[in-house]
Amino acid sequence: MSLVRQGRYFILIGLLQVLVDWAVFVGLSALGLEPAMSNLGARVSGACLGFWLNGRFTFAENGEARLGGVRLVRFLVVWVALTALSTAVIAGIADGPGLAWAWLAKPVVEASLAVLSFLLARHWIYR
Repeated sequence: MSLVRQGRYFILIGLLQVLVDWAVFVGLSALGLEPAMSNLGARVSGACLGFWLNGRFTFAENGEARLGGVRLVRFLVVWVALTALSTAVIAGIADGPGLAWAWLAKPVVEASLAVLSFLLARHWIYR
């Protein structure tokens, strides 16, 4: 599997994930849910989409999806760690400068974590 091909797919799928994640975060927090809980709900929605799409397309081998129990467990381990980090940062921004700043920062935070996520997905989750 070409690094360039995987990178391209990961970026495209990641952009879709960030859009879904951000929309859910803004929607839930605008409805009054705490930013930390809104972030958790948003990351769950993005994670479900991302695990399936990346396993099906980004890291597929010879047209076969790379999904299943072991990969799901690996994915969840990485997801929990990155979600804890994301939630701490977003909640800190919401508590400090305010919720509007957290809305603006959310895509930047998630894009920053995407680099680490790609490396872990390529070399551990979907291998």
